[in-house]
Amino acid sequence: MRCVFCGGPLRSGTVTFSYDDEEAYVLVEHVPADVCAHCGEKVYSPAVADMLMEIAQKKTEPVKMLHIPVYDFTQAKRA
Repeated sequence: MRCVFCGGPLRSGTVTFSYDDEEAYVLVEHVPADVCAHCGEKVYSPAVADMLMEIAQKKTEPVKMLHIPVYDFTQAKRA
């Protein structure tokens, strides 16, 4: 299979999927995907995409919670 964006070769692997629902970020680790070796584009199977949608809609319980600092680039002070 080839990447639909750049034509590069796709390789099977696992990735971390992130989703922003305007109230919180959702991270899903160890997601099976085909990843383009050139541009990094990720392609998910229909079954994986369905499961990611369920997780993003918070239909499953998270395995852990993270505390993540957030910075605003426009407000960052220069050294």
